[in-house]
Amino acid sequence: MIIAEITVIPIGTKTPSVSKYVAKAVDELKKLGLKTELTAMGTIFEAEDISVILKAFESVHESVFEQGAIRVVTTLKIDERRDKEGSIKQKVRSVTSVSH
Repeated sequence: MIIAEITVIPIGTKTPSVSKYVAKAVDELKKLGLKTELTAMGTIFEAEDISVILKAFESVHESVFEQGAIRVVTTLKIDERRDKEGSIKQKVRSVTSVSH
């Protein structure tokens, strides 16, 4: 499983709030059948294939232009591990299970 985090920042909008742009971007991920986890700084999702991740990137990026932004900055982080199966939940469990 490939885990990705996407952040989209519309620039040149009439309001400083970006909530409506982010909500539409998350909807685009869901349209692709992706399970999403919205965080304060981005949205995390997972997919079996890199082509789905890249399609998600394009859909999110374009969705902000479609809403009227004149400039969009989109970042994508990809974590692909091929030696064993992983997931968002597995990564979180791995960190939280470490005793201090």
